[in-house]
Amino acid sequence: MTEQVLIFFQIVFIDLVLAGDNAIIIGMVASQFPLDQRKKIIFWGIGAAVILRILFTLITAYLLQITGIRLIGGLLLLYICYKLYVDVVQNQSNEENKIKVDNSSFFKAITTVIIADVSMSLDNVLGVAGAAKDHYILLIFGLVLSIILMATAATLISNWIKNING
Repeated sequence: MTEQVLIFFQIVFIDLVLAGDNAIIIGMVASQFPLDQRKKIIFWGIGAAVILRILFTLITAYLLQITGIRLIGGLLLLYICYKLYVDVVQNQSNEENKIKVDNSSFFKAITTVIIADVSMSLDNVLGVAGAAKDHYILLIFGLVLSIILMATAATLISNWIKNING
């Protein structure tokens, strides 16, 4: 029982840390549109995140059963950390890796959000699946919690940016 409580708190912490990146992108994109379109962008962005997280969760739950996959994942994370160090700390970022926001259309905004979801949902799913181990109820809880946190934060960020910019 204590193992499940520890896993529960690990999942909550992981979700608090990793759901924010999606929420920031969705909120930034949505803030550039009127309120009715903003709500639709957030809805479709969260909807895409739900589908992607379910898909990634199923794939990850299967992959984590393979011996050595966590070591490979850890090595990939080390590479990602190095790239972030080079990009952020040493200020050598590539322009093609940046997400561009285009105000021209509602559908381009949704496309931007979906691309962000693809690139940023996987980290959350991997973290939660790794923490949950074989506790699939906790894995589902982590998935639902990340979606709730992302939806709430995206709405708050969108409204905050809109209020700042007038």
